[in-house]
Amino acid sequence: MKPASPASHVSPVGPVSPVDEEAARLHRAKVWGGAERTLWRTQVDGTVGTRLRELAEWTEASAHGDGPLDVYGDGPVETLERRVAELLGHPAAVFFPTGTMAQQVALRCWAGRTDSPVVALHPLAHPEVHEGGALGAVSGLRTVHLTDAPRLPTAEEVRDHPEPFGTLMLELPLRDAGFVLPTWDELTEVVDAAGERDAVVHFDGARLWECPTHFGRPLAEIAGLADSVYVSFYKSLGGLSGAALAGPEDVMAEARVWRHRYGGLVFQQYPAALSALRGLDVELPRLPSYVAHARVVADAVREAFAEAGTGWFRVHPEVPHTHQFQVWLPYDPETLTAASLAQTEATGTVLFRRWSAPGAGGPPGVAVTELTVGGAGLEWTAEDVRAAVRDFLSRLT
Repeated sequence: MKPASPASHVSPVGPVSPVDEEAARLHRAKVWGGAERTLWRTQVDGTVGTRLRELAEWTEASAHGDGPLDVYGDGPVETLERRVAELLGHPAAVFFPTGTMAQQVALRCWAGRTDSPVVALHPLAHPEVHEGGALGAVSGLRTVHLTDAPRLPTAEEVRDHPEPFGTLMLELPLRDAGFVLPTWDELTEVVDAAGERDAVVHFDGARLWECPTHFGRPLAEIAGLADSVYVSFYKSLGGLSGAALAGPEDVMAEARVWRHRYGGLVFQQYPAALSALRGLDVELPRLPSYVAHARVVADAVREAFAEAGTGWFRVHPEVPHTHQFQVWLPYDPETLTAASLAQTEATGTVLFRRWSAPGAGGPPGVAVTELTVGGAGLEWTAEDVRAAVRDFLSRLT
């Protein structure tokens, strides 16, 4: 790999007032987005023109360019729905503009069929942390928690929960706990335990696409454990936006009704649908290589911290379950974020990006960040990673 680029290769950015968080955010995005070396390119890196040109070029090369535009969900949207249903091994799939909407619709459809508005899920699951209480406020559902441990519930916890519930929702992987997954046997046992309680199982599979490596099973076999599955098109596949819900024909037919009621039947969505199809063609086949290389990167980060005598640190999980994992250090988030930014400004390399304090109940005096390994990261050797960690740590003194 080439040596780090000098600071002169990074586009100059003017000074930013530390009290202006919006200006600071834009400053970080410009610096990190313009870096020459990075482990992954985020969905907000680049420019409007670049992203549109890339999509247009792929559309023409893939023979979608002469296809019809969509009107209220036909054309490329229907093509995408058929592709997803086939990949996930379910009878039907429905495209949604957002995952929040897709999961609310799925859970309320199952509530009607189970005659129970109660959804069992993890307190770190996306609806509990990132959706402003939407399940209760919008859909009239109520949630219960089977465990507060930073992992998915066990079969025993499913069986022993004292309150009835109609749907068990499992986030695969559980992002806010460190992108963690159970073993295959643990997952099948949990699904069986839900069945013993006559509860249906819904997978929050926003990042399900990268799970086959960990489970050692094809995507359709994993998705086939659940009664319904939600997948995202931008979190792992590089799409512009959008999500899909897959499941039985009758449930998906009702989901289309609720999609309209929720305002999700958009007049035209061909850019999002085409970018999702591109992700399925281009990114999905590469995800196993990202997961494999994330393990190399995680090992190298851990080795560099240990060699530097950093003291307490954590790489979690020790062996990443997907192509994403957490890194923990005993500093305040602002100090670590400033060091991350300074490294990129000085070298043109992005290792870490923004750091944050742990959520409610987390230990004080530490900060956490997430590392993702994408196509750009495949170029990094273990020594490249160790060198970047050493450079980062030098900016903390």
